[in-house]
Amino acid sequence: MKRHLAWWSARTGAADRLARGSYAVWERRTEALTAWVRAGRRDDLDGWRAALGPVLRLIVLGAVAYGLWAAVRAWPWLMWLLAGCWIRAAWKAGQTPAPAADCAPTEQPNVEAVHALLLEAMGTDDAVHLRTVLAHLQEKGHGKGWTVADLRARLEALRIPVHPKVKAPGSKSPTRGVRRADLAPSPAAAQETSTEPSTAA
Repeated sequence: MKRHLAWWSARTGAADRLARGSYAVWERRTEALTAWVRAGRRDDLDGWRAALGPVLRLIVLGAVAYGLWAAVRAWPWLMWLLAGCWIRAAWKAGQTPAPAADCAPTEQPNVEAVHALLLEAMGTDDAVHLRTVLAHLQEKGHGKGWTVADLRARLEALRIPVHPKVKAPGSKSPTRGVRRADLAPSPAAAQETSTEPSTAA
């Protein structure tokens, strides 16, 4: 049985797909819960009153986690149900995205074009969050149905570094993003620099 499973996994890439999908599911759930907790903060209040909302939401999450743990202890078969749901979600999320989809007019997106898009979303700042890039993409009619994790997978497939904690101007807390220092200059900028007369003596 193990030999058959190993053969099937090697032929289909099942293990890689499940690992990749599990990471994506975990990341999406973590980002969603983090955003939900953060959204509880009141901007119209100061001090501990402003932080009361996130604290209450953390307590709710803790209560839900404890209730789930107690339910699994009482009915162990629930663990199989939860594992099945997780594997199904991971298998679906682990599907390798087609890099051509909604990213560029051509089938194989040009890295320079993606760099230019990131720099456009970045503006004059030194960094930009992935959620800002995704919103910028979707405003232009691209990336419909994408999540931040989907965008990250596509950027990393193009070998564009995505940092876990990037502080962008105007944001309250660091999150996943791209830094200007990691992006090559756009072709137009490079051409302008090369044609500029040298001031060296």
